[in-house]
Amino acid sequence: MKKALITGITGQDGSYLAELLLRKGYEVHGVMRRASTFNTGRIDHIYQDPHEAGRRLVLHFGDLSDANTIRKLIYKIQPDEIYNLGAQSHVRVSFDIPEYTANITGIGVLRILEAIKDYEEHTGKKVKFYQASSSEMFGAAPPPQNEETKFYPRSPYGVAKVFAFDTVRNYREAYGIFAVNGILFNHESERRGQTFLTRKVTRGVARIKAGLDKKIYLGNLEAKRDWGYAPEYVEAMWLMLQQTEPDDFVAGTGKSHTVREFVELAFRHAGLSNWEDYVGVDPRYYRPTEVQHLVADSRKAKEKLGWEAKTDFETLVKIMLKHDLEAHGLKEDAANIKL
Repeated sequence: MKKALITGITGQDGSYLAELLLRKGYEVHGVMRRASTFNTGRIDHIYQDPHEAGRRLVLHFGDLSDANTIRKLIYKIQPDEIYNLGAQSHVRVSFDIPEYTANITGIGVLRILEAIKDYEEHTGKKVKFYQASSSEMFGAAPPPQNEETKFYPRSPYGVAKVFAFDTVRNYREAYGIFAVNGILFNHESERRGQTFLTRKVTRGVARIKAGLDKKIYLGNLEAKRDWGYAPEYVEAMWLMLQQTEPDDFVAGTGKSHTVREFVELAFRHAGLSNWEDYVGVDPRYYRPTEVQHLVADSRKAKEKLGWEAKTDFETLVKIMLKHDLEAHGLKEDAANIKL
């Protein structure tokens, strides 16, 4: 039985990846930060009690700022694969807490790779490492972006991800570690955090429809992104670690849409045609340096991994909106959305 260690297991991607690996017969270990409130909602349906015999999902407390705990967990678990999905991942917030973002999103990766290097040297065992890189590393680089596109990050988050990307490449070439970068473009789902743009929109529409709110406030409506469906992207992560040689891959749909298009679709499918009546633009949500246009060139992933995105943009919007309408008791409205 293969063992996998996932940092950020309680997040959107971590929960989908845990499901995938359990289906494939893995023993899955997840690292989660300690909090005073429960933050395991996304994995409650696969949680296994510590007293349960033969359990294959085990949670550990840890933090990417704590090198000693990372090292101890790797020696204790002896994983075959490590997926680093943990990060301070909110781009706009990274401008407010740049040092923390650099420490967790950037140097956190260095801490894991140092622990892997030490573990491999002392045990002779090999570990495959996946780093969740980001399309935000491309920033202002002209689209479409692929593995050869020069990085031009436009946020502390993007800068930290570039540091992590280059660290992965360096440890791969210097120490022979099987370490890969998955440069995933925006991928969303009904499990997306409520402060992220897409979920903020679909949840906001549901709350307006339910009579709980009158407006939602957004930033740049003209920014263009390549949006895909998150459950499909965790399969790309797994495929990258099943290759015979480590390499870096871009993953996305190859199509981009504006924030305005996302908003229009969400309101329209909820039966609210005049979306402008419900949306306000707040300058506080603008970034000091904006990323205007991201769109993936994923030909390498298709050719070498056999992976490509399947869920189209409108279906993604409908999946997320349907979930949020149901969550707010609007079952009839949700039933009218056909996937």
